[in-house]
Amino acid sequence: AEAIRRALPNAVQVADRWHLWHNLCEAALSEVKAHSTCWAPVLDAPIYDGPRAQTTLERWHQVHDLLDQGVGLLESARRLQLALNTVKRYARADRPERMLRVPKYRASLVDPYREHLRKRRAEDPGVPVAHLFEEIKALGYEGCLNLLHKYINQGRADVDRSHISPRRLARMILTRPDNLKPEHRDLLARLTAACPEMTRLAAVVGGFAELLTPHAGNADRLSLWIGQVRAVDLPHLHAFTRGLERDRDAVNAALTL
Repeated sequence: AEAIRRALPNAVQVADRWHLWHNLCEAALSEVKAHSTCWAPVLDAPIYDGPRAQTTLERWHQVHDLLDQGVGLLESARRLQLALNTVKRYARADRPERMLRVPKYRASLVDPYREHLRKRRAEDPGVPVAHLFEEIKALGYEGCLNLLHKYINQGRADVDRSHISPRRLARMILTRPDNLKPEHRDLLARLTAACPEMTRLAAVVGGFAELLTPHAGNADRLSLWIGQVRAVDLPHLHAFTRGLERDRDAVNAALTL
C-alpha cells in the first residue's frame, strides 16, 4: 500500500472487503479461544486440567506477581526465562483461568457414531464398551476397540458434555442470525451471555458486518465502531482496529464507494 501511495499519490486506494471480513473473522476466533473458560462451562464442557494446566496457573501468578511489584515485561521475561511474547500473553489475562483451554481433539473415526454412543450410555450407563463396539461396527465403524476406549475415556461420548469447538462457535457468531437454525440461535445466545466480553464480541461483529454494505455514512460509523471495540477488553479486535487505522483511507473507500 505504501509503494502505491508513493508511485500514484493521487490514486484512490480501495481495500478489499473480503479481506477486511476475513481479518475480522480471525480476530473473532482468537477472542473466542481466549474466552473458552467463560463459555465452555455453560454446557459443562471439559476444562483443561492436569500438570500442564498447573504449570500455566503457576506462570500466570509468577508474571503478575512481578508486574504488581513494578517489574517491566522485558525484565519479567528475563527473570522467568520466558519469551517476551509469552509474558505479554500472560500479562493480558486478567485472571489465571483465561490461560486454560478446552481440549482440542483431532477428528476421529468414532465421531460419526457419537450420538449413538451418547444415547446408549444415557439409556444404560453401565453398558460395556465391547457391546458398544459391536453396535457401531454394525453401523459401519472401521476403527479398533482401543480407539473407542480412548474416545470414551476422554469424555467425548458423555451425554452431558458439549463438543462445540472455538472455531464452530466463532462461525456461529459470524453468521447472520436469520441464517441460523432456531436451536443454534438459542445456543449462541447462551454461550455469548457467558461473560461481558463474549456479549460485546457478538455485538461488534454484527456491527462490522453491517458496514460491509457500502454507504456514504459508513466512514463516520466506522469511527464509532472502532471506539466501541476499544472500550471493551478484546485485545485481538484492538489489533484489528489498528490495522484498519493504518489503511484508513482505503478502508473508508471500501465501505463507502
